[in-house]
Amino acid sequence: MSNTPFSTLSEFQTLLTGMPAANPKAAEAANDHNGQLTKPPGALGRLEDLAIWFASWRGEATPRIKRPQVVIFAGNHGVAALGVSAFPPEVTEQMVLNFQHGGAAINQLCKTFGAVLDVHPLSLDTPTADFTQGPAMSESEVVSALQTGWQAVDSTSDLLVAGEMGIGNTTSGAALAYAQLGGDAQDWVGRGTGVDDAGLALKARVVRDGLAANPAAATDGLQALRCLGGRELAAMAGAIAAARHHSIPVILDGFICSAAALCLHKTDKATLDHCVAGHLSQEGAHAKILQAIGKEPLLDLGLRLGEGSGGALAIGILQGAVACHSGMATFAQAGVSDGD
Repeated sequence: MSNTPFSTLSEFQTLLTGMPAANPKAAEAANDHNGQLTKPPGALGRLEDLAIWFASWRGEATPRIKRPQVVIFAGNHGVAALGVSAFPPEVTEQMVLNFQHGGAAINQLCKTFGAVLDVHPLSLDTPTADFTQGPAMSESEVVSALQTGWQAVDSTSDLLVAGEMGIGNTTSGAALAYAQLGGDAQDWVGRGTGVDDAGLALKARVVRDGLAANPAAATDGLQALRCLGGRELAAMAGAIAAARHHSIPVILDGFICSAAALCLHKTDKATLDHCVAGHLSQEGAHAKILQAIGKEPLLDLGLRLGEGSGGALAIGILQGAVACHSGMATFAQAGVSDGD
């Protein structure tokens, strides 16, 4: 894709190490402004930190959130044929249609918070390869998915949430975490769509076999994405990187989105500085990924739906933070004594 600034994994990796940083002058100005608002210092808790963080990436002391974007990427996985999900792969395409017709949870959340929703199915009729037998994707396949994610980001948006749909992708997410963070395979697998104990044991075995078949995944985040990921996970990684390129803050969704983000973090630890974690998923291993990438979730509501739903719900938290920061009166404006 000629309008993306990379055509190989190596070029993408180089791009990640030279991304724009937050604007320190905007951060300082936002911090100063926060100190003048009609409230006791620190009274809005994390909302204050969120607003200053957002301002630093938007380059404005008093920003607004006017154009949030939610992108959902959908892909199918070769390992689904091994029985790792309680649902068949056909559900991926059926849910894409549901998104497009406005019937899913994510549609309602986007309407609620004024977000534009874009849905991108990626070669649903061609699942990735079974990663227990070798790499899930060739380099050209993973690069194509990264490019799709990159192009999906609207450069005029001011906040991004990346979500996913893909039967079998909790197994892929678990494999990415296991490869990059170690431990035991069973520590990273969860019930996903609702598998029983036998299904859980099968997922752990598939995850172990995946790393055994792809040892390069343990030492290189982008190779992990290629060998153990899926097209939708790679597309989320591409979208997160594109948002950084455009200085657009990102709200990470749940376990699978965070596993994709982990691959970027493994490549360059500063790559996720423009991201916050929207929520803590009910998938047990999500907390360990968030700890590894240094993100504290905004919400903890027992969600495990995917679709970007937890991230979209957290748009409201960030909107509240920014609205208070940029809309409240200062002590001087309100004629209120600041206690000095």
